Amino acid sequence: MADVIRVPNAKIALSTASVYPERTPDAFELAARLGYDGVEIMVGADPVSQDIDVIERLSEHYEVPVLAIHAPCLLVTQRVWGRDPWAKLVKARKAAERLGASAVVVHPPFRWQRDYARDFETGLARMRDETDVTFAVENMFPLRARGNDVVPYSPGWNPIDYDFPQVTLDLSHTAVSGSDAMEMAAKLGDRLAHLHLADGIGVTNKDEHLVPGRGNQPCAQMLERLANTGYSGLVVLEINTRKAASRTERIDDLAEALAFARLHLAASA
Repeated sequence: MADVIRVPNAKIALSTASVYPERTPDAFELAARLGYDGVEIMVGADPVSQDIDVIERLSEHYEVPVLAIHAPCLLVTQRVWGRDPWAKLVKARKAAERLGASAVVVHPPFRWQRDYARDFETGLARMRDETDVTFAVENMFPLRARGNDVVPYSPGWNPIDYDFPQVTLDLSHTAVSGSDAMEMAAKLGDRLAHLHLADGIGVTNKDEHLVPGRGNQPCAQMLERLANTGYSGLVVLEINTRKAASRTERIDDLAEALAFARLHLAASA
């Protein structure tokens, strides 16, 4: 039955961030137990997520491939892998190459990273020429402060407006920004190389990352669109389970998210 409902070229991965406050090794264990195709490593405060030797051993032990690396681009990870943003991307690329991952997810620069922001587009283009690894720039969102939009990113929060050949579309972020996710996907066309599947209801300044189907984002329609257009990128479940009352509840959420993705990727033309 699993072969019947899978889209042949679209793999479904579990973001290691989805098991927080559990840690990276637990993400490998649960991905193996539940039947995910692999994991996306969120490089963060967990020391294991930063150690490629350990990641490689975990992947071999659980027989779960690393399909993508999420570079440490968050505010809380500004010192992870050093403070030079280009050095972080180089390290993420090398990790991806070593682990056999196809993609590195990267956020737009923060506005105060002026040199990095100024050279971001040309620098990414240069790095793409050095590797087969995809650098997929993720859509972010403006913040609301005293009734005004504040954009902490440069050149902007929406990669659709810029000439990035590969883009990550995050459906929790579209909820925060109030964007039309289906319209964004249509405008991206073949540039849509990576999907962060999560849901949200659009609470101001809150990046919810709900289990798909629990918010108002077009998660089902997005997956069906990808199925019908022969999408061959990754679908990564990046959900928030930190409020789960127990490990059993967390596992149930991760299983539900995977079942949702499998079901809606089964859409026929």
